[in-house]
Amino acid sequence: MNIADWLRDLGLQSYEAAFRDNGIDLDVLPRLTVDDLREIGVRAVGHRRKIIDAAARLPRRHIAARAAPSPERRQLTLMFVDLVGSTDLSRRVDPEELREIMRAYLDTVAEEIAGFDGHIAKFLGDGALAYFGWPRASEDAAERAVRAGLAVARAVRGVLAAAGHLLEPRVGIATGLVVVGDLLGEGASKEETVTGETPNLAARLQQAAEPGTVVIAESTRRLVGDLFELAGLGALQLKGFDEPVQAWRVVGEGRAESRFEALHGAHVTPLVGRDAELDLMLSRWQLAETGAGQVILISGEAGIGKSRLVLALRERLKARPIRIVSYACSPHHANSPLFPFLSELERTARFTPDDGPERRLRRLEKLLAEDGGERPGEILALFADLLGIPNVSQSAVRDLSPQQRKALLFRTLMVRLERIAAAGPILMVLEDAHWLDPTSRELFDQIVNRLRGLSVLLVATFRPDFAPPWAGLSHVALTTLNRLPEVQVLALIDQITDGHALPE
Repeated sequence: MNIADWLRDLGLQSYEAAFRDNGIDLDVLPRLTVDDLREIGVRAVGHRRKIIDAAARLPRRHIAARAAPSPERRQLTLMFVDLVGSTDLSRRVDPEELREIMRAYLDTVAEEIAGFDGHIAKFLGDGALAYFGWPRASEDAAERAVRAGLAVARAVRGVLAAAGHLLEPRVGIATGLVVVGDLLGEGASKEETVTGETPNLAARLQQAAEPGTVVIAESTRRLVGDLFELAGLGALQLKGFDEPVQAWRVVGEGRAESRFEALHGAHVTPLVGRDAELDLMLSRWQLAETGAGQVILISGEAGIGKSRLVLALRERLKARPIRIVSYACSPHHANSPLFPFLSELERTARFTPDDGPERRLRRLEKLLAEDGGERPGEILALFADLLGIPNVSQSAVRDLSPQQRKALLFRTLMVRLERIAAAGPILMVLEDAHWLDPTSRELFDQIVNRLRGLSVLLVATFRPDFAPPWAGLSHVALTTLNRLPEVQVLALIDQITDGHALPE
């Protein structure tokens, strides 16, 4: 079998040229992600799902021969998924119906894990084992695993409920050092395995989880910081572990303003060697205070200190009566329209995971009333619809065309910005602009032009591969953070270690 035959079997032969032009063969196929498929032009959701599902089921005997990978020692995040109640279900339904139910369940698990760049190592009856951070390493493997776990719990519950079965999965996640890549078994039954304590820990946490929940180990919790809201489960006595194990249940998204705050909290490194950049930001702030809005673009590679510099500016301005508005982009929402704006709205309205629709609607109504504005009923209906809050008055905006809705939304957000700026100067922060969704980027085009006459300083951070369309405007300054010289690196290390000497 080759890739052309495989696509023809799926009825998707129209993508043969796209797969060929992008070097995708049967060896690459099992590691394709949803983002990969979008990039090569597979636009239809149904087609992407069909490809991901079929790739996950592809027998190894059909994969092109390749050299066996060398075993690697590396940090890995592992996920175990199990379906609660499947044994009882097997006694109540016909085997053919059970087969369809299990196929829908496993297909859903495979798609959600693949959507977060996870690698399905094996299916174990009604369960699955997945790796995050292998075969392709990623800086946010632990975060991807947790997001995938939440997505699996949500999607499986929906798929099975639609089929009339109230079954739920449970998920266990752990991170640690393993040896991965050993091939065990013979012929078509060969599989890549991991060895170490981490797989056992993830499996035991899955067994300890309540139906429909995701439980993570301390090792994973340290890596995700406050990106998620967690409920402590205390020290669990798990089979095979001599000492009790600390564990947490994942409740939902965290409420930190930015990824930097969520991942670092109060534990930030000292600011060293960025005096010139900080002086530039403070001088532009002084201009913005007079009503001459300014924009500062901060470019730099991952981890070089962009967010730390923004934090330093906030620390210098914290004694002043200003309002800070933070927009945080996410690699997992780069195609979610207006994600940074809707997230900021939810934070400002103080939504919590326990809020029901009525309470969320009341909180939103209160926020919009505080910000002022015309046609409050129509605006409330618009934002309620965007945030997925049921509202009887939503019909007033649902009759609008997509273009009319976008124009009303942009106009409303601009008026809101103007009203807030009229009450006092604003520091607006746009974190990780390289992950902006297209609609948000269009809205920021308008904001950058409009704030010339407002008391607003917009600071946007991004990685070098992003080309901001606002560079070159008279009120926009661009600064690039380069690596620190050795003398400043040594000064930074000295502060971090509190003066304790380290080996050269």
